[in-house]
Formats: sequence, structure tokens, C-alpha cells
Amino acid sequence: MSDALFRNEPVSSTPYVADGVSISLAAPLKRYSLRARTAEALETVLNVKVPQKIGATEGGIACLGPDEWLLRTPAEAAMPTGAGLPVAITDISERSICLVLEGPRAAELLMTGCPLDLDNFAVGRATRTIYETVEIIIIREGADRFHVEVWRSFAAWLWTAFTAAASH
Repeated sequence: MSDALFRNEPVSSTPYVADGVSISLAAPLKRYSLRARTAEALETVLNVKVPQKIGATEGGIACLGPDEWLLRTPAEAAMPTGAGLPVAITDISERSICLVLEGPRAAELLMTGCPLDLDNFAVGRATRTIYETVEIIIIREGADRFHVEVWRSFAAWLWTAFTAAASH
């Protein structure tokens, strides 16, 4: 029965382009919430270096808190379970989508509803914050490029808010 299911994304697959900014749906990703008492325990399970400073990113992994990381990988990637080690790896792929904001007005657009000063938000930094009242995770991938993770249930609202702000 599940073979017959088809997921419709909550936002348009056609990018919205306005003066100085484009808003688009990112390619499908696998997302994992990683929890561990130490970064070293995660490194043992994942066999890669993980960022240890809150807000840092490395190799698709963002450190969001003292014991919390977000891993984003290609949709076809496999993930170890961490069985037997003091870590928790939870697949949260279906919970969120990612909107990509690009262009010289990308930071300005995000700041219309986000309390952070994104002009001083370093490339490679990640943080959990809000846009108006919606929780988001922002990852700055370039001077003019942001990935915005948002729960699927809020995605249509956020898309509308972003496109409305971009049109002004």
C-alpha cells in the first residue's frame, strides 16, 4: 500500500525570483537529529569529524547545541544506527523541508522577520531561530546564500511570507 503513496511538497517547485533574491525548494535531503554527550562518541559512529562549537558546520553537520547536531545528507545516503554507543540518531527527514534564499537581498529578506543580524552572520554558521513566530534553522552557505530548514507544516506559510517580503 505504501508504494502507492506520493508526497506533494507544501511549496512550489518553481523558484520565486524577485529583485535581488530568489527563493527555491532545495533538493530532497535526508535529515538526522544527532544527540550525544560528547562529539567524540558521534565521531566514532559516523567515522567523520563533527563540529564541536555551537553554530559551527562541517561536512553537512551543524552543531545546534552542547549535545545536539543536525546532519543533512543526500537522499540516498545510508546511516549507521549507533547501537551500543551513548548516541541517539533519529531520522527526521519527513519533518522538514529546506528553502534556499539566494542573491544580494537574501540576508535582508530573512531579517524582515528574523531577530538576528544576518549581515554579521558568518558563512558556514548555523543556528536555530524564528521567522516571525515560526521556528527555523538557518545555515549560511555563502555570502548571498542561506538554507532555511522549516517544519513541513509551516512551509507553505513561510513560503508566502518570504515571497510577500521579497516583492516589496
